[in-house]
Amino acid sequence: MTLLERASSLNAPIVSERLLLEPLVGAHADALFDQLLDPRIYTWISLQPPGDKEQLRRSWHARESRLSPSGDEVWLNWALRRKQDGLYLGRCDATVDLAGVATNLGSVIFPACWNQGYASEAVRTVVGHLAANGIHEVRAYVTRGNTASEKVLLRSGFVRMRIVPNNDTIRGVLHDDVEYVCNGSR
Repeated sequence: MTLLERASSLNAPIVSERLLLEPLVGAHADALFDQLLDPRIYTWISLQPPGDKEQLRRSWHARESRLSPSGDEVWLNWALRRKQDGLYLGRCDATVDLAGVATNLGSVIFPACWNQGYASEAVRTVVGHLAANGIHEVRAYVTRGNTASEKVLLRSGFVRMRIVPNNDTIRGVLHDDVEYVCNGSR
């Protein structure tokens, strides 16, 4: 199986008890843009709010191949949607290297949907999907002090491994990250 074929099979739609995880495409910018402007999302991450909807659409469209520009990583991205009413709740992503390790798993849940278990459900669902497709090691990095995200990972079967000093820059300030690892299916 080529890396492109693997990327396509890994970035398939996924269904959980309450969520639909749709492979993220440029057209999702229309549904997600306004919610991604909420500054609370960016308190603990180095990403910035999108500049404009068209730029976001182009950026996500460019990633639809699911391959990094160098071709040595698979970039998986999903839009999270509630099954009950179709409401978009956020997004989830994972990077998989050539060795078959998910080197970074992340999620963004819109603030109106916080504290309802959606992040934990999305993370568990992605980890299970990756494990079912031969990816048995998943890593995630959380800015030190982001206890909400740390709780999501612990609830999802991750184990705290180590502190990675000065691993991320948020609004010009270096921050330590905490590495979490999940081995096997959940």
